[in-house]
Amino acid sequence: MEKQQNTNSAPLADRIRPQTLEDFFGQQELIGEETFLRKAIVDDQVPSMILWGPPGSGKTTLAAIIANETNADFIKLSAVTSGIKELRKTISQAQENQWQKKKTILFVDEIHRWNKAQQDALLPHVEQGLLTLIGATTENPSFEVNSALVSRSRVFVLYKLEVNDLEKIISKALADKEHGLGNKQIEIASEIIKEIATLANGDARMALNTLEAAANQSKIITRELLKQIIQKSHLYYDKNGEEHYNIISALHKSMRGGDADASVYWLARMIEGGEQPTYIARRLLRFASEDIGLADNFALVLANNVFDACHKLGYPECSVHLAQLVVYMAKSPKSVATYFAYNKAKKDVEEFGNLPVPMHIRNAPTKLMEKLGYGKGYKYTPVEGSEGQEYLPKEIKNKKYL
Repeated sequence: MEKQQNTNSAPLADRIRPQTLEDFFGQQELIGEETFLRKAIVDDQVPSMILWGPPGSGKTTLAAIIANETNADFIKLSAVTSGIKELRKTISQAQENQWQKKKTILFVDEIHRWNKAQQDALLPHVEQGLLTLIGATTENPSFEVNSALVSRSRVFVLYKLEVNDLEKIISKALADKEHGLGNKQIEIASEIIKEIATLANGDARMALNTLEAAANQSKIITRELLKQIIQKSHLYYDKNGEEHYNIISALHKSMRGGDADASVYWLARMIEGGEQPTYIARRLLRFASEDIGLADNFALVLANNVFDACHKLGYPECSVHLAQLVVYMAKSPKSVATYFAYNKAKKDVEEFGNLPVPMHIRNAPTKLMEKLGYGKGYKYTPVEGSEGQEYLPKEIKNKKYL
């Protein structure tokens, strides 16, 4: 069984990693009293599970606690450095454990880093109950983990830690004389502890790394020292991960709902998180037609101009152009008439296939086509008007999309 080792050379976050559920701060909805997971850990009846949450939310810590609580053989692999070879060794060990009537728990950190073949190789052994899987991931398991593995596991969602939870973790590190900073007699005001907790953005490891860096510089931790260590708050915005889609969704829905203030905030989150300006501009260009549409046709013109400005200028200059567009579109009236009209027409195209164009609205560039009836009976509307003239195929005559 692998146990967490606390050594003086290890980072502070590893040295003070909780070993019991009582020492774990945060995620009370997941491991609080009377919760399913807490009971499963205490009763040593841990099911296969996927722990999904942002960095520093406690996934690896929970796995370490399970390692200490269980009577099973606990094997830890990192998907970054391990592959099929290491998995085969684990399977062999699990088979030997099974013969000895001993359970095996396999913890795979960053399981989303394993490719499909590697995840497929694990699947049958989880299905057969040879081992219990605990996978940790920062990515949405629906997209990044084998669906069969997900269906055979309980997915537990961990959220960013609250500021008060991080304050407790920092305070514990400052008081811990055996593994923490208790022997250094650090002087730090409560408001500085709160500032470190706030800047950590829900990430316990980031909070402790910041604290440790400051403590290595001085026994008196001030706001000025903190500013030197943290030049800029670390914003969690994974351009390839779920948070990327969460924030663009928040921007869209804020503009759709007419909340200009929220729209600017989510835009700033994307820009300060490093999102490409042309990506934002492209999504706004789509929004101009999909959500505003006929209610304000100028929105499309403005969106196209801002898209062009982003190409020409880039950051930081184009951020103000994006902000102007976002506020304009949030305050604009909305119409989804053309969006729904197109989707209705698309549905008819899929259902009826290639319906023929009515003869009277076909072009007749040659004498032969004219003889065949192309264009016959067409009314030139600027002169004759359009009363009684049909433009749709007869199979969907009088169909309304708008």
